[in-house]
Amino acid sequence: MAMVVGGMGAGDLAWWLGLVFGAAPLLCLAVWHSADAWYRAAFFLRHSGRRRLPPGHMGLPFLGETLSLLWHFKLARRPDAFIAGKRRAHGAGAGIYRTHLFGSPAVIVCTPAANKFVLQSADSFGVRWPMPELVGHTSVVNVEGASHARLRGFILAAINRPSSLQTISTVVQPRVVAALAAWADMGTIVAATEIKKVTFANICKMFISMEPSPLTCQIDRWFAGLVAGLRAFPLDFPGTAFHGARKCRRKLNAVFRQELEARRKVDKECDDLMSGLMHMEDEQGKKLSDEEVVDNIVSLVVAGYESTASAIMWATYHLAKSPVALAKLREENMALSESKAGSPLMITHDDLPKMKYTAKVVEETIRMANIAPMVHRVANKDVEYGGYMIPAGWSVLVWVRSLHTDPNFYHDPLTFNPDRWDEPAKPGTYQVFGGGYRICAGNMLARLQLTIMLHHLSIGYEWELLNPNAEIGYLPHPRPMDGAAMAF
Repeated sequence: MAMVVGGMGAGDLAWWLGLVFGAAPLLCLAVWHSADAWYRAAFFLRHSGRRRLPPGHMGLPFLGETLSLLWHFKLARRPDAFIAGKRRAHGAGAGIYRTHLFGSPAVIVCTPAANKFVLQSADSFGVRWPMPELVGHTSVVNVEGASHARLRGFILAAINRPSSLQTISTVVQPRVVAALAAWADMGTIVAATEIKKVTFANICKMFISMEPSPLTCQIDRWFAGLVAGLRAFPLDFPGTAFHGARKCRRKLNAVFRQELEARRKVDKECDDLMSGLMHMEDEQGKKLSDEEVVDNIVSLVVAGYESTASAIMWATYHLAKSPVALAKLREENMALSESKAGSPLMITHDDLPKMKYTAKVVEETIRMANIAPMVHRVANKDVEYGGYMIPAGWSVLVWVRSLHTDPNFYHDPLTFNPDRWDEPAKPGTYQVFGGGYRICAGNMLARLQLTIMLHHLSIGYEWELLNPNAEIGYLPHPRPMDGAAMAF
């Protein structure tokens, strides 16, 4: 009588086992390579084999290498291993790799020379955020040409020139001082949360003349939802980060449009960024539309507080683990405070040149934080670089994080060491604010806010991390998983 296993003949069982352990892996292998083969074939047909795509792999159909990115950034919590894996698999070469991320075929560039080439080639590369509608199609981060130059010029004048920074330093410090006193009364804080509150309150005051209220608390939550979707996979159905971000963006649009209408009804004049945008005119006297004003307010608030709050949090984190650096910071700032007879608590823009060690702490914090690990561009045309072709229409990801964590450029790069800034960084290896004609317009504002917080922290307070070995999450921005909980 034939052997039967669970009602199945031995021959049938062998057939199924052969299918599972033979055909199934081959099918998976075929699926894995199908997208890459498709793009390579399309490229070959278009260029008749005369050009080469950068080395790399396009990953799975539709998903590309998004799952790999999420694995390295969210689960393994080893973000630098994503690029390191490409270098091992495809060689260092020109520092350029093909991939598929954020729903689009893409090229990653990750060397000083390649990054500089992309960031400074305005004719060849435009801006392309993964989901441009989230930051606003007409905002300064998305528009090109004359519109970008006009908006950027206004923003630089409003928040980045010395006279503006002097005014800002006067406006933000009372709230910072009050917040620090409140934290001391609380005893323990979650630094990421509390720093975000005070930074957001200051940005709301400077940009839209709003004082803390239930409405601004709600606006803060909507911005948090918006930021969570900026680097999410573009799946628009309930439950996804992208869907939630779009809902938050619609609510932000509504509340800021209401503010615009309210100002017009009472002819309200405010000395803030929103009013400045409302009154901007081009060479023909044309003002910005309401959509343009709202798009720019949303993008500037995101840039002005989310990244700055994150950098301040990382400064408190690293200084808590670096007693030598903290002692040097205290010494410099105590001396400065004691020299300011009559107003020991407040610093001005004129004090910044005296705060040399504080400036080194600021730069080291920003380098290690890597708040924006990549800069998004798109190839406007076929572009050759390093012997390879970047196809027109492909996204280009300028991977700045890889520069700041590379031991070839920074000795022991994952160690907090402000004294490394006794010498300037090697050319092209420090791109925390991007580069080229679109370098972050608020870079000096971010540095000023960080300097102000460091000054008042170091002259009056002590703090200690409750979980110094807490794991780090890296999306949407790097932060300790406990939010840098600390005794204050």
